[in-house]
Amino acid sequence: MKILAFAEQRDNKLKKSAFEVVHTARTIADQIGGEVIALVIGDQVQVIAGELGGYGATKILAVQQPKLGKYSSTAYAKVIAEIAKKEQADIILLPATAMGRDSAPRVAVKLDAGIASDCIAFKVDSGNIIATRPVYAGKALTEIKINSAVKVFTLRPNVFPAGTSTSMAAKVEVTDIPLAESDFASLVIETTQASGKIDVAEADIIVSGGRGMKGPENFKMIEDLAGVLGGAVGASRAVVDAGWRPHNEQVGQTGKTVSPSLYIAVAISGSIQHLAGMSSSKYIVAINKDKDAPIFQIADYGIVADAFDIVPAIMLETKMLLGK
Repeated sequence: MKILAFAEQRDNKLKKSAFEVVHTARTIADQIGGEVIALVIGDQVQVIAGELGGYGATKILAVQQPKLGKYSSTAYAKVIAEIAKKEQADIILLPATAMGRDSAPRVAVKLDAGIASDCIAFKVDSGNIIATRPVYAGKALTEIKINSAVKVFTLRPNVFPAGTSTSMAAKVEVTDIPLAESDFASLVIETTQASGKIDVAEADIIVSGGRGMKGPENFKMIEDLAGVLGGAVGASRAVVDAGWRPHNEQVGQTGKTVSPSLYIAVAISGSIQHLAGMSSSKYIVAINKDKDAPIFQIADYGIVADAFDIVPAIMLETKMLLGK
């Protein structure tokens, strides 16, 4: 049994999800007696790929050429599928990031494989891999067994542990997959990211604000609390639709799905769409002056109070505790 783990990188730096995918592949392989093959795609990525050996990869492949330095859904899917065929991989794991969600269905089609997306747990039963994933906007969980010969799974970021590196770098094999101009039918030309901001999809702590913040100027309070905690700023769809915050901060069914250790929902009522994007957070703290707000139904800790009174108080106490 061979498991191909796609390790995502951006700007020649491995993403946290890369280590989560490789470590999870190792955990599954240990139970079924398989081999873990890590794949890194990009430009000159062999210099960073060796690090994956410390997270459980027994073989590391780097497919690199200048044009792969920018993400192309068509080219990346072809590379992953061709490597899977070449290595005779039975299982392909990808992160359920924007890149992974875009590539995985294309890879599955090319390999005539079944696919289970946004998985939050795996178990092995009589040699079969059983994946758990949320359904009905996160209101229920379902267990899935894929019956096709080749199986594709995407893993929700921040849910699976990345493990601790053993500091054992593995040898990287640079391999080539011939690509034609037509393989780059879709190509990301430019990406921009606000400097100094943490991506909500990878943040361990998120402070999100909702429509109850009353205006964009009041999000300074959310930013300050997130800054004290070393977390990221999130927002509800209503806030983004109103133009108060950028779309890359939106948490929910039409935004980003997050699984931080701590999620603080400030003045967010808790629509089904929003809950679908953050209900798998380890600890949820809800602050809302409406005691009947749906967010309280899934919160671990609830504070019924005006955000403009309680958030400054929390920030003051947090600064004292952290000595800031």
